Amino acid sequence: MRRQRKLLASILGAALMLTACGGGGSEPAASGNGATDTPDETTDTGDDGDTGDTGDATGDTEVSGTIDLLTPLFEGSSGAEALEGEILPAFYEQYPDVTVNVEYTTYGNLNERLTTAVASGLVPDVLMMGVGWIEPFASQGILKDLGELGVTVEELSEDINEAVLRAAQYDGKLYGIPLMLDARIGIYRKSMFEEVGLDPEQPPTNWDELREYANLLTVRDDNGELQRAGLDLFAHDLRQIWMPFLFSNGGELFDESGQEVLFNSPEGVEALEFMNTLVNEDGVTEVGFSTGTDLRLIQVDQAAMMIGHNDLWRVAEDSSPEILDDLGAFVINEERPAFFHGGTIVNVAENTDNPEAAIALARHLAAPEAALIANEQRGNVPVHKDLLDSEYVQNNALVQFVMENLEYAYPEGGTEAWMEARGNFANALEEALLEVKSPQQALDDLAGLTEAAIQR
Repeated sequence: MRRQRKLLASILGAALMLTACGGGGSEPAASGNGATDTPDETTDTGDDGDTGDTGDATGDTEVSGTIDLLTPLFEGSSGAEALEGEILPAFYEQYPDVTVNVEYTTYGNLNERLTTAVASGLVPDVLMMGVGWIEPFASQGILKDLGELGVTVEELSEDINEAVLRAAQYDGKLYGIPLMLDARIGIYRKSMFEEVGLDPEQPPTNWDELREYANLLTVRDDNGELQRAGLDLFAHDLRQIWMPFLFSNGGELFDESGQEVLFNSPEGVEALEFMNTLVNEDGVTEVGFSTGTDLRLIQVDQAAMMIGHNDLWRVAEDSSPEILDDLGAFVINEERPAFFHGGTIVNVAENTDNPEAAIALARHLAAPEAALIANEQRGNVPVHKDLLDSEYVQNNALVQFVMENLEYAYPEGGTEAWMEARGNFANALEEALLEVKSPQQALDDLAGLTEAAIQR
């Protein structure tokens, strides 16, 4: 058991590095602190985005001044080139008297960077943060109510799904403009469905079918050694794997006020018990079962299904393009269809000295033309409905699937204490899957820690 715990801890650590809260794609190799820092190159830049007039609200060439931008996106030299070579020049065409100082960081370092900024009173004028981060930072008075700058939910909802806009609001006010999403959805190999007699165009539609299919698709050798996982549940942070089961079972993390913990409800416990059954009773996957490489099990025929990140498509284009036509996607469904979504939101600091320039830049960064470049770079999901028809989305089946099913998207977060609370989830879920605690006990203990964080 101790060895299993160590293995799972290693997996969780690796998954966290790969799936930081709001981001998709690979993490930047380095975080910058200077205005012109350029991270190491890790990804290519999209080339089908037009960075022309992004149609901001003010459209005022009299806006001027110098503003600071903190971004966990645009990793690698190609990312910096996209931002500073395409996106910002288009901004300067409209606002020639504004200067933008760019500071690059990573999602892994962003919370620490923001905490330092808040402590020093030097919060960047424009900053990006993940889904679930709005409540903690808005409640501390760090973010500007965008309604004061003329941006409204009603305006944004014309082009952005309302489910996505929820993650940018707190206490009835709008504190950010969504830029991109990343999702945890069901992903499967169609050829393996055919191999066991399943319809390759009919993925599981409820938990019973998911369990049945996972068992059919699991392959062990004569010695009982796992050769192919029927369902890979360990490819990403366990918190983000469990949530699709919680949400699909009708559960919620918190009540609407963010003050009451709901995830240890019967719906949440059943979700964790279901995962426990798949792992410990059915053996459709195992702790420590890996490729020994950076590739996902499903990329190398060692898993037939997974709860995966939409970024898998971009990753597979580079490392295993032969499987692209073999990939299918589905949402987890029990009481309701559901998938987890994170993402990136553009915000303006409450203490900015230049709100006109800051909101102009925020609008520009989150506008469809610039957002398309950022999404393509990371293999993520645009929030703008019109981008469903873009070449990028139409050539990425997983991103397209998420966009077509945004009504089933559920974000994490929902409490002012989320930045503290989220760090406890992985260990609690791990204890349940390793049968150190029952799912009920693990979630009750987690609820106790979370309630204490909320009270602080």
